[in-house]
Amino acid sequence: MIFKVYYHLNVHEVPVRENTLSLYVEAETEKEVRDQLKDRDLMIEYVQKLEGEHLAYEQASPDFHVEQV
Repeated sequence: MIFKVYYHLNVHEVPVRENTLSLYVEAETEKEVRDQLKDRDLMIEYVQKLEGEHLAYEQASPDFHVEQV
């Protein structure tokens, strides 16, 4: 499964929507995604499972590439 992870680089600042970044990760569960990214020191805001038409929409974006973690 592919998950989209919304995050912020600085864990010590209040999250601001305009500064939210995202990346795509392949994993079996949301817990596995969080475990894989634990050592990156990111403030993970939300992990969203992508499937069906939503996944197809994201894959059509030129910014889509799955992170190898």
